[in-house]
Amino acid sequence: MVPVRSPDPTPSMLAPMSPQVLLAEPRGFCAGVEMAIKALTWMVQTFEPPVYCYHEIVHNAAVVDAFERAGVIFVDDVADVPTGRPVMLSAHGSAPEVVAAAESRAAVMIDAVCPLVTKVHHEMRRMSDRGYDIIYVGHEGHDEAIGAIAEAPGAATLIDPVEGLGSFDPSNPKKVALLAQTTLGLYEWEGVLADADERFPGLETARKSDLCYATTNRQTAILRLAGLASVILVVGSENSSNTQALVRVARMNGVRAYRVDGPEDVDPAWFQDDDLVGVTAGASAPDQRVRAVIEAVAPGGDVQIVRVTDEDEYFPLPPRLRIFVKTVQALVEGAFAAPNPGAHGPIEDDRGWDASEALALLGV
Repeated sequence: MVPVRSPDPTPSMLAPMSPQVLLAEPRGFCAGVEMAIKALTWMVQTFEPPVYCYHEIVHNAAVVDAFERAGVIFVDDVADVPTGRPVMLSAHGSAPEVVAAAESRAAVMIDAVCPLVTKVHHEMRRMSDRGYDIIYVGHEGHDEAIGAIAEAPGAATLIDPVEGLGSFDPSNPKKVALLAQTTLGLYEWEGVLADADERFPGLETARKSDLCYATTNRQTAILRLAGLASVILVVGSENSSNTQALVRVARMNGVRAYRVDGPEDVDPAWFQDDDLVGVTAGASAPDQRVRAVIEAVAPGGDVQIVRVTDEDEYFPLPPRLRIFVKTVQALVEGAFAAPNPGAHGPIEDDRGWDASEALALLGV
């Protein structure tokens, strides 16, 4: 008998191929976002709802939704916080008058401002006190820019990075300082800096670039992806400045790039089966969302890490929150005659967990 040979497989008989995913490292949460999310989680776990937060704690829809489900009310005016309720100020930094108003209304007020934003606020005040006209490069309406400009309203001029210096005319061209929103793209900052340096001799800037280390690292990583991938997905929300900057960096380097909040935004028409798809995330995007996007692009498929550097930065919880939680711990220990009062408590173990675990408690 002549053996019957199975026909050669045709494309229609083969299992469909999936694009290969190139996953940027580092990506997602920076140290400031880690700190802010964990701090607000402590507030939710400590107080009966509602807990109030001035502005979105970070610019990510999934994170904000999770906290709203947990009983957080986000407000754009501190006057909307009922007197005596706990309130947290967002990671983007707040105007001095907002901080003062929150202090006067809240039973407990915790400022979750990123330390790198605090550095810019300090520089704004210092340069203003020295009589400098300040160029502040940032995006109009962004929470961080609003808070920073409010530190030196009579001395600072907001300069849009796209429009550039334009007709900026300082009172003394020899006393000009330049500072920037921490989430700007490298190319945005460097272009305005070069122009200002040429126009104003003796231009003062901070000793280090005001760009957040995480912004710089994520843009370096997307540049690497742009040299490898045929299309790039950036996970993050529309109001995230650093997420939008990542999309722009990819497109400026000739790669198709799309911003997605999550897997529901992924359009299969963006990919061919043999595409190399780069995936990264803005500094406020949860890794849970990144993993869900990867699964939507290449279910069970191959994921290759593209690493440009390691990050080990850690920002401790706000001092006032640490003191408050330790005080509560001491009161509880005293009330129940704890055998080892003052022992190492959960607040001291902050390095032992991360924001992704905090969000998992809230159902992200």
